[in-house]
Amino acid sequence: MDSLVFSNMMHRPARTIVSIVGIGVGVLLIAFTIGLANGSLRERAKREANVGAEIMFRPSGSIGMTGSDGMRLPVTLADEVRKVEGIADVVPIAQNSVRARDGITGSRLIDGIPFDDYSRVSGLQVIQGRPFVDGRDEMMSDTAWLANRQLKLGDRFEIYERDFEIVGTYEPSVGARIKIPLSTMQAQLGAEGKASLFLVKVEEGLTPEAVGEAMQARFPDHQILRTSELEELYMQGIPALSVFLDVVIAVAGGISALIILLTMYTTVTERTRQIGVLKSLGMSNLKIALNILQEALLITFAGIIFGVTTTYVLKLVLQGWTTMQVEIDPQLLLNIIIVGLVSGTIGALYPGLRAARLDAVEALNYE
Repeated sequence: MDSLVFSNMMHRPARTIVSIVGIGVGVLLIAFTIGLANGSLRERAKREANVGAEIMFRPSGSIGMTGSDGMRLPVTLADEVRKVEGIADVVPIAQNSVRARDGITGSRLIDGIPFDDYSRVSGLQVIQGRPFVDGRDEMMSDTAWLANRQLKLGDRFEIYERDFEIVGTYEPSVGARIKIPLSTMQAQLGAEGKASLFLVKVEEGLTPEAVGEAMQARFPDHQILRTSELEELYMQGIPALSVFLDVVIAVAGGISALIILLTMYTTVTERTRQIGVLKSLGMSNLKIALNILQEALLITFAGIIFGVTTTYVLKLVLQGWTTMQVEIDPQLLLNIIIVGLVSGTIGALYPGLRAARLDAVEALNYE
């Protein structure tokens, strides 16, 4: 039976290869899209969580972590926050999403920071150039971002539909990759004296949980987030993303099923006489149907291997040449294999049943 399956596949090698590639593209669509979305969110969450502060203090009603909520937190409130027992430092920062013509998502998160205060909490160090000057259209980025875009100090980069001069790079890569003066962002958005959130540094020996509870009691209408929870919040903070990814999986599974259906239907049509011979030699309807199913599953599995391999290759290319991250979770691979094999089985059902129901005499007379 196995030799028959392989010989059938090699009878039309070009069609078999095209079918494998087609299924592989569907697998690539699932793995790469989900991996890129999850990887980008987790990578951004890790940068936000590594700012050196244990707590984020945000205004009431803040939604998500996209930088689209606006600046509603009075900077003067930082003095009141500092009075909570256990707080070592408070730094107001602003976050805003701007249009990104060179990105794949269409938007880019920008941090507006008071450089000295932010550096004190996050441990930010200037690697090249100098810090930006408050009030000027100047920007800094992490070294990887600058290198990947083949830019250098003194070049200009468009933010808010005007050019900002690149004056320095920093490490470690924390928060948004691009940082501009807080005062510049405040003036741009008409939010002088306002911030998006406060970074709160906890005194040594105290836990973020205990200080967070004290802050929540003092400011019950504000959001108190621990930076250690940001990764989970990022992954849960975009409900539309989960719906989109489910649609991608459904579409890719449907494509795979249609490819197998077309391939195996054509195969059954071409092998009508062969099926008649097999029936005349005593092969049962069940064995004929299983033969078709085995061939379909083998092609499907080869397509899955091709798609997963291509995904890993693209992952290495992207991570080697850009700052984008692709996260391929083992559970994701298992789900892809299950979806692929189920799609292949569904696609092979009709051709297999059609082959099993062929009349042996009519099949032998088929031209």
